[in-house]
Amino acid sequence: MKIAIIEDDLAINQMYRMKFESEGFTVVVAADGEEGLEVIESEKPDIVLLDLMMPIMTGEEVLAEMRKTKWGKNMPVIILTNMGENEAPDSIKKNDVKDYIVKAQMTPSEVAKVVKTKLKELKKTKN
Repeated sequence: MKIAIIEDDLAINQMYRMKFESEGFTVVVAADGEEGLEVIESEKPDIVLLDLMMPIMTGEEVLAEMRKTKWGKNMPVIILTNMGENEAPDSIKKNDVKDYIVKAQMTPSEVAKVVKTKLKELKKTKN
């Protein structure tokens, strides 16, 4: 399974990349929203971890652009940010986000567990 991590903080980006690679995922990363959109389009990951507060293009903008495309319309997205869910833009909720994780409240292992659970749920709904 392939996961895209779109996160501007390099240390966090690499920490999650290492965690997911150790869990057997193929991982693609991007450090800003614009690059993230390009990576998602070219790599077509099974799931996307998307930060909201990023330079060039915010996570909210990335999600909105993805949802306008054939390839990104139904791609599973989990928001992974330090912005509280009640602070998140309403458009996030309207764009079919599979989960919302506040980074400071979960360890990378807990995040990996959430991602695996979501992927299993999605696989069941496809079958």
